[in-house]
Amino acid sequence: DGETFISADDLRINLWNLEISSQSFNIVDVKPANMEDLTEVITSAEFHPTHCNMLAYSSSKGSIRLIDMRQSALCDTHSKLFEGQEAPGSRSFFTEIIASISDIKFAKDGRHILSRDYMTLKLWDINMDSGPVATFQVHEYLRPKLCDLYENDSIFDKFECCLSGNGLRVATGSY
Repeated sequence: DGETFISADDLRINLWNLEISSQSFNIVDVKPANMEDLTEVITSAEFHPTHCNMLAYSSSKGSIRLIDMRQSALCDTHSKLFEGQEAPGSRSFFTEIIASISDIKFAKDGRHILSRDYMTLKLWDINMDSGPVATFQVHEYLRPKLCDLYENDSIFDKFECCLSGNGLRVATGSY
């Protein structure tokens, strides 16, 4: 809408108005009453490109939540939840670490969301929450080296992603 923007940290998303720089409105708060109960954090957030009342945010558990700010002032529930399904028997110590989403971007048309986790880029259709419509392997060659990457903290590196203006190409960082 050209008047508002969002900022996010690990626990909250705030809505700001360009005309009121001294005040923000908390629209998402995932902070538990007891911090020992914290199981996931916010990793990325972005407004929908054509519907100013909608935004998406991702988490360290590999989920993307689409929220509609018209439903409530504090958006503690989501309109849609997008989560990748792990293959049976593939769970390991590293599963949750590499599933953490480091970035999300809406396509210009607002119908698709691109997400980046440690190993993959995933393209989601917001009208289909059963799974991604496409998955692109980025670091599959690193899978046998996850122990080493964990020991030197590289497994926690964050990579951004983006879509071309026409939505036909994607880009991300790598090693």
